[in-house]
Amino acid sequence: MQRYVSEVLGTFAIVFCGTGAIIINQETQGAITHVGVAMTFGLIVSAMIYALGSVSGAHFNPAVTIAFTVAGKFPARQILPYIVSQLLGAVLASAALRYLFPANELLGATLPAGTGAQSFILEFILTYFLMLVILNVACGSKEQGMFAGLAIGAVVLLEAMFAGPICGASMNPARSFSPAVVSGHLEHLWLYLVAPTIGAVAAVFTWKFLTKPQAVVTATVPAECEEPA
Repeated sequence: MQRYVSEVLGTFAIVFCGTGAIIINQETQGAITHVGVAMTFGLIVSAMIYALGSVSGAHFNPAVTIAFTVAGKFPARQILPYIVSQLLGAVLASAALRYLFPANELLGATLPAGTGAQSFILEFILTYFLMLVILNVACGSKEQGMFAGLAIGAVVLLEAMFAGPICGASMNPARSFSPAVVSGHLEHLWLYLVAPTIGAVAAVFTWKFLTKPQAVVTATVPAECEEPA
């Protein structure tokens, strides 16, 4: 039960702080700025990973949970409880923000600024690289794991910084699901559910290829004749 509560709390914090920053930026005529919103998302992701990672693994994202299962790093029987916990935490966060800012129309919902295809491709690529980083720092050495929160938060910040104005840089179906449902703006929601999930799963196959043990090849050139690395 602790792991499910952890996923509820972590996802709540990410959606509350991240979309809350978007809402407050709108309410204060840009006091936080786009850069501030991106930093808020990156910092809260890092903080929740360090705070709750030892309890639930700090997924906080249905696409990440599904991808970890495809990678063989997470039991399939836990997918549904984890996703339900993540969606619950996200919806509670958006509900709290609706109570605090009842006049705000979108509640930080992700909507394409350009075409749907443009945002779909961006969300796919953004989540692909985010998941590739997650897999390598979460499944690598102990030293890598110690920096997991920093690395993952930095990727979220970076991608939100440059892609946010076009596609919203969701990278997380739960983050897009809750403000869309609570605000009633369900248009394009499918895009933010499907593209991040496909992108995260695609990263698994790249990770498996890159980490596959290589056959030992006998050198045909003496060491002293090899090109320097």
